[in-house]
Amino acid sequence: MDTQRAVATRCRRFHILLIKPSHYDEQGYVIRWLRSTMPSNSLAVLNGLALGAAKRRVLGTRIEISVRAIDETNTRVRIPTIIRQFRRNKCFGFVGLVGVQSNEFPRAVDIARLLRQAGINVVIGGFHVSGCLAMLPEMPTELKEAAALGITLFAGECEDHLDEVIRDAAADSLRAVYNYMTTLPDISSVPSPPFLHREFVRRTVGNVTSFDAGRGCPYQCSFCTIINVQGRKSRHRSPDSVEQIIRLNWAQGVDRFFITDDNFARNRDWEAIYDRIIKLREEDGLDVRFMIQVDTLCHKIPGFIEKSRRAGVTRVFIGLENINPANLLAAKKRQNKLTEYRCMLLAWKASGIMTFAGYILGFPNDTPDSISRDIKIIQQELPIDALEFFVLTPLPGSEDHKVLAAKGVDMDRDFNAFTLENVVTDHAKMSRHVWQKSYYEAWSQFYSEDHLETILRRAHASGIDLRRLAVVLLWFSAAVPVEGLHPLQAGILRLKSRNERRPGLPPEPWLPFYARQGVEAVRKAVTFVKRWHKLATLRRRIAREDPCRNYTDLALTANGLEDLRLYTQTAEARAAVARERLVAGLPV
Repeated sequence: MDTQRAVATRCRRFHILLIKPSHYDEQGYVIRWLRSTMPSNSLAVLNGLALGAAKRRVLGTRIEISVRAIDETNTRVRIPTIIRQFRRNKCFGFVGLVGVQSNEFPRAVDIARLLRQAGINVVIGGFHVSGCLAMLPEMPTELKEAAALGITLFAGECEDHLDEVIRDAAADSLRAVYNYMTTLPDISSVPSPPFLHREFVRRTVGNVTSFDAGRGCPYQCSFCTIINVQGRKSRHRSPDSVEQIIRLNWAQGVDRFFITDDNFARNRDWEAIYDRIIKLREEDGLDVRFMIQVDTLCHKIPGFIEKSRRAGVTRVFIGLENINPANLLAAKKRQNKLTEYRCMLLAWKASGIMTFAGYILGFPNDTPDSISRDIKIIQQELPIDALEFFVLTPLPGSEDHKVLAAKGVDMDRDFNAFTLENVVTDHAKMSRHVWQKSYYEAWSQFYSEDHLETILRRAHASGIDLRRLAVVLLWFSAAVPVEGLHPLQAGILRLKSRNERRPGLPPEPWLPFYARQGVEAVRKAVTFVKRWHKLATLRRRIAREDPCRNYTDLALTANGLEDLRLYTQTAEARAAVARERLVAGLPV
């Protein structure tokens, strides 16, 4: 009998299920795709840490830990199945809802509520919980309601604390709140790096995974949550750690990466990391490629853009945010210098790297007319390949949210709307309806047929791959008008289930529901095919032209643009000329 009990104890299994929740659309259905845009870095971080804990047997040698990860944007969360699996194991384990943003918090609580009713331990962490506890004087209502359901709240980063949560869950003694906002971990050499198995990465577009090479940001933008959740002092992974992440993914066939750092250029180890990646590419033969995020002044860092190119950076996201100096000042975005924008963008183009930029609508000085005017200036003056529009949103965790909450300013009480696409508060110069309308019109204005042609001509003049750019332009020009979602929220083939609807909304009859789904699928397919045909035809025509004909499209109205060699030579020569002119203080 003792032997049997010992064997049973030795074979006991502790389940960890990690879920990155999605959110609801306007009809209350969970947004899920056959292929979503990109894996969640938070999910990769927690999955890697949990796998490391299992390998180290933090619950002792007699208990095995199984780890499973789900990204709800591309995988259905089948709650009855989860409940059955946990009950077969006597609910020994916990479900972690990870990386939960404000717009995902309602969905996370809806999942957690059903699991708690079944007796399963649930922990919710992410920017919403962390931001609220970091910036608000007391716990807000939605967190109190979650805690009343028996849901554990986790604020902060998990590197130094996941083992504690696992042990507490195994002892059935989870605390109501774990608040580690004041003890940010050293991430220079975490033994268990961010990792998602290839089967999850394959459910995204482009075989891309993500990791953070650093956390935190020294700037003071009032709309930003990162500085208050991850701190204003930058912390970084070591080059060894970054190489480990890359090799781990390369071994399973994943070779495209999004480095999620809010500003990789301010990573003090950027050059050492780049040198390591360049070695992997040029000496070890790993054809890895990257997208990074940077600020508008990084082109002034000697060698940064050239080493970005050699390290395999093919796309760069730049926090442009706005071109109105008064708006930038109001948002404490003092690091953005309008006089540098064109110089910066041309420097990236000189290396053949595709430029993406974010632009926020709804700053204090914005009006419908000023927004339209500013977009026209951007079209004429700034050679951006893809511009992403966002609604200025007082996200919990930001200074903006803290100030508005303290003043009692009305904000939407449904956090599902806090997607950066929806207007959730008032504006001094626009009604909410007008502000929302301006957001949709901004997408239509920037991605007009005439400007799409201009973008492709500029790309041809600077040596950017037109085929890849055309795919990006299709995605960015169609997501909002066709899917009604921001391109980063969109995916390939929407999967909508009658049974995945927000609580309180009745299930639709199956016949009209699926009939409407079929009509929508056909309509969307036809629209995408037509748009792609136009872009492909335009791309082929421009590709046959001499790039020299398009230098004026790239130069735009820049005064003093003298050296046309920049747009007619090879990428390496163009980059060299750009560096020489930048060092000499001349326009490029």
